[in-house]
Amino acid sequence: MSADDCHSNPHIISASRGRNWLDGFAVCASATCLVHCLVLPLLLAVLPALASRIDPGESFHVIILALAVPTSAIALIGGWRRHRAIAPMIVGATGLLFMATGVAFAGNETLETVITVPGSLLLASAHIANWRHRHRIRV
Repeated sequence: MSADDCHSNPHIISASRGRNWLDGFAVCASATCLVHCLVLPLLLAVLPALASRIDPGESFHVIILALAVPTSAIALIGGWRRHRAIAPMIVGATGLLFMATGVAFAGNETLETVITVPGSLLLASAHIANWRHRHRIRV
């Protein structure tokens, strides 16, 4: 299938837009996780009076991971099918693995943050790379 076929076929264009949306959503989700992991502890350290009212609990991490896994899988696998670059999938899978490991260390906030933050950065980087590879192959 040529690049011209991809641009003229409305089903391929629609599917591509859907996966682009998923990459964008996944980057936003990773950024939300990053903000949560870095900003919320600082906010809670500076404003101890609010600590008991803002804590989203440990379920927040499980919910974010439950959203990140299928969203990332659909976007990264869909991107690979289009551009055949394996690096975004490897980096994304590594990021998800770090994030899942961070959830496993939920009782140790410092260790959880040290593992989860690089995971969310890796995952966001994978989605950005996936997006760039998709746009490179357009003619």
